[in-house]
Amino acid sequence: MTLPAHAGLDAIVADPVGAVIGLDYDGTLSAIVPDPAAARVHPGVPGVLAALAPLVRAVVIVTGRPPRTALALGEISGGPSLADVPGLVILGHYGLERWEDGRLTAPPPPPGLDLVRARLPELTAGLGGAWIEDKDRAVAVHTRRCADPAGALEALRGPVAALAAEAGLAVEPGRMVLELRPAGMDKGRALSAFLAERDARSVMFVGDDLGDLAAFDAVESAGIPGVRVCSGSAEVTALAERADVVVDGPDGVVAFLGDLVAGLGKPSAIGPA
Repeated sequence: MTLPAHAGLDAIVADPVGAVIGLDYDGTLSAIVPDPAAARVHPGVPGVLAALAPLVRAVVIVTGRPPRTALALGEISGGPSLADVPGLVILGHYGLERWEDGRLTAPPPPPGLDLVRARLPELTAGLGGAWIEDKDRAVAVHTRRCADPAGALEALRGPVAALAAEAGLAVEPGRMVLELRPAGMDKGRALSAFLAERDARSVMFVGDDLGDLAAFDAVESAGIPGVRVCSGSAEVTALAERADVVVDGPDGVVAFLGDLVAGLGKPSAIGPA
């Protein structure tokens, strides 16, 4: 299999040691499942990232999850885990937390989350199946288990936005989820800062949900060759409309990254324009 023709991929293949590879977690490295606590990493991910990481400048996961949660979900029984990927950096909570070399750095949680924890159950009381996920520095309400997930999500948008404003937090919408989190940071800002830190000469970001649009913006504005990859789904089409490459969910992401590993240093692996 060959990589699709794209100037950003050409740059990564020609100069891999200058490339930063950024990845979302949920829906990209793991399947979307009814229970987020069960969203284990795709079994092919740790191996392909371990093969990719030594060839490029950096591999970074930019996620709304706490880094330690991503690491726990990234463990595979009897096989490699995300923690085994050499040089891996995880920017969690949209960049507010950072895990690198086994060390976690993070600011204190915002005080507004206490108000959210107290009041959010009242907003979801009449929605059977709505589920609240406490992420320590963020709180999310999921509607995927509701009888009408989309309708329940729409019913919550206004009340959740009002609660977030009262608590001094931002609302991050996603695939059947509304997350209340600290304002002032998003995946785009996190990725842009990381690119500057690593003096990247090219960048690729792979995502699947609305929160990844900011990272796509960062790729576009970085001033270096870049490629935007969408882990496609029927639930969210906004990323596919902005992407340079669309693959079929986490299975497609693993296959695409495997093709990238095989193609690094081999310009002939890029398909014809």
